Formats: sequence, structure tokens, C-alpha cells
Amino acid sequence: MARLEIELPPKLIQVFEGDARYRCAYGGRGSGKTRSFAKMAAVKALIAAFAGRNGIALCAREYMNSLDESSLAEVKAAIASEPWLKQNYEIGEKFIRTRSGLPGRVDFKFVGLSKNLDSIKSKAQILLCWIDEADPVSAAAFEKLRPTVRESGSEIWITWNPERKGSEVDKRFRLTGREDQKICEINWRDNPWFPDVLEGERLDDLEHNPDQYDHIWEGGYKTVYKGAYYAKHLAKAKAEGRIGKVPFEPMMDLLTYHDLAGASDKADAYAMWPLQFVSKEIRIHSYYEAIGQPPEAHVQWLRGYCIDKGAKRCHVILPHDGAHVQINWSWENLWRNASDDQVKFIVRVVKNQGKGAAMQRVLAMQHLFPRTHWNEEETEPGRDALAAYHEKRDDERNIGLGPNHNWASHGSDAIGLMAIDYSERKGERPLPKDKWRRESRAKGSAWSAV
Repeated sequence: MARLEIELPPKLIQVFEGDARYRCAYGGRGSGKTRSFAKMAAVKALIAAFAGRNGIALCAREYMNSLDESSLAEVKAAIASEPWLKQNYEIGEKFIRTRSGLPGRVDFKFVGLSKNLDSIKSKAQILLCWIDEADPVSAAAFEKLRPTVRESGSEIWITWNPERKGSEVDKRFRLTGREDQKICEINWRDNPWFPDVLEGERLDDLEHNPDQYDHIWEGGYKTVYKGAYYAKHLAKAKAEGRIGKVPFEPMMDLLTYHDLAGASDKADAYAMWPLQFVSKEIRIHSYYEAIGQPPEAHVQWLRGYCIDKGAKRCHVILPHDGAHVQINWSWENLWRNASDDQVKFIVRVVKNQGKGAAMQRVLAMQHLFPRTHWNEEETEPGRDALAAYHEKRDDERNIGLGPNHNWASHGSDAIGLMAIDYSERKGERPLPKDKWRRESRAKGSAWSAV
């Protein structure tokens, strides 16, 4: 193959020089990192094909429901930008592969990790795996990818705009000095081809959207989410001193509200909120979330928490799918059978709220937020999720599409379940009557009876 020159932002040159198992770049919008990694992925695949190698260049994102949400368009544009790349690739509406007639062949494949994690193991001869938009990628996905990308000389590339402090990609690559990686932070000012049209957008955000400017353009963590459902409620709770030390009442039952993971889904998260209702206060003591753990791990954590707090009775309130039986197994039965001499688990399943359930939970929780008191240290990860839970929008039509399902959904769904259940059982109606599901409520005290 002839010697060819490739133009890259200067900061990225050291990332692609020499040998490395991992090549990483993070930062804000307009840095050129995505287009550069797409171009270098095409270069690496072509080099492999000229060397007589057959295999796959795997382009992954955590969430990808269709090819429209993949890196397909970026790779096509990168190939089209270099005539010598274009003449060595065959490109169709849904495929990219090195041209026939070369000593070897490399095909590009596009996957969403959240739904196709197990299928990745069956993809043979992965020469390169590029994970774009990697901030929400789970620990389970990283653990499964590492041994799957195992061909001689294979590499894993990772690009992301930092969104949440303590994300898995941050912990594994940004905050560690791994000897097998090359990494850099790159932002708009590091891109010598930063376009004028984006400069106009940047200056507009600097003037009119200062709360989000650092995240969008400078690679800072996201602290403000457009359309966030609970941002102002959390800010008010902090201002009113309702986030701090919350007393635990050992003579009262502990309640826990859950969002369930798929029992066999290694990338799904299980979330729960331990809390107490004391008069009209909702005292939220802790937050638990785990990804890729067996069901018994959740039971073990809650049993240990109860023992530590001296709570001998613990209510386990599950969403409607907790009653679903899968091969003689259900979350409801698991928790019922988990009681022992130290802790009694009292299990209940909340009925499905039906159409619009996610928004019902949001409205119910917004109504109850003024009553909440939060144990600051132990609920911080859960409050981070609530702060990030926001509306998904169609900007072209300027319409809302309901809650955005991402990493923040698990804790938000669990606390929303609490709000629905509390309001129903206490006889409150924060939603319009035509929106609220008419169901009979249990009479008498909600929490005194088994």
C-alpha cells in the first residue's frame, strides 16, 4: 500500500501513533474527534485488508435502535472525504466493506450494546471495536467486550462527551493511567477546521445558554439537562435544608421501591430506594443500583442494610412485572422466599398504570417532592439520576416524546413507583381525573398490616 498522508487535529496524532490496545478521546462538541476516529477506523480496516486479513470493524454505541442512530453515516462521510479511501471501499445503503479484489476483506458492523451484548460474542474476528458516545456504556458491556476483541493486534477505541461524573468510561480510562492506552481531551479550540457555522452556535450558547455551555463545548460534566423533570425540585430541597442527615426510625417498618433488571440481562440495572413515611414526611435514606449482578446480590444488599439499621420488617414494593413468571421464577417469589429470622420481607406488586405510566410517575413525584427529605451522602447517586432524568424531544416538530430512557431511568422509575403508590394508597390525586387510572385502593392503614 502506498504511503499516504492523513490530516488529523494535532492533539489526536499522539493518540494514533505507535502501538496501543485502547485509543481514547473525550471532550466537547466541534472537536473533530468523531470524524477523525471514523476516518482512522476506515484506514485501519483498509490496512488490514491490504495485509490479507479478514474480519470485522465493529462500531458500537450503548443505545442504537436502528442504523440511523449508529456511526454508519459518520464512517461513510469520513470515507467520502478522502478519494483514496473512497476508491477502496464498497458502500451501500446499509453496508460498508473494503472493495473486492484486495488480499483480505473487512466489513463494518454496527451494534447497540444495551440490547445486543450477548450477540457480540458470536461476531468472529473483530479487528477493531470503536465505541462512540461511550459515556452511558455499562461495566458489563466493557467486561464482555474485552475478551471478545481478541484477534492479534486488535484494538478498542473509545470516544465520548463527558456527561456524568463517575461514569464507567471515566473510571476505566479517563481517571486511570493505563499503560496500554493512549488518550487525550480535545475540544473545539483544538480543531484547526472548526467550522464558522459551529462558531456561531458556540457563541450563541455562551451568551444564551451559559448553564450548558461548559458541557456542550468544553467537555465539562453535564449538570443541567434541558427538560429535566426534577431539577428545580432538587434545587428547592437543597435550599430548604431537606438534603442532609435524615433520622432513621428503628421502630417503624422500612419500605423499598424497586425498578427491576432482566434476570439474564447483564447490561440492565436494578435500582431501589429504602425509605420511611413518618407523618407527612417521606424520608429517603439510601439508594442502591447494580448492573449485571445476580438476583441474590440485591437480596443480600438489602438484608445487610436492614440488619445494619435494625429494621426487622422490610416492605418490598415491586412494579407490575415483578409478578411475571419466567420458567418457574419471578421477582415476587424471590423476595417472598428471602425472609429469614433476621429480616422479614413483605412483598407487594403495584398494578400497571397503563398507557402513559412513565409520565404519571413523573407528575406524581413532582407533587410529592416538597415532602421529601434526603440522606445526602447515601442518596447522591440516585439524586444524580433524578437530576438527569429529562424529556426526549423532537426538535424539528418541537414536541415532547415523554421521558428519555437512559441510565437515569432506573432510579427515576423506582422513585416514581413510590409516588404513584403513595398517592393511590393515601387517596391523593395529583393528576387530572381523566389521566389517573381508576383503581380501588386498600382501606385502612397502608403500612401497619402484613
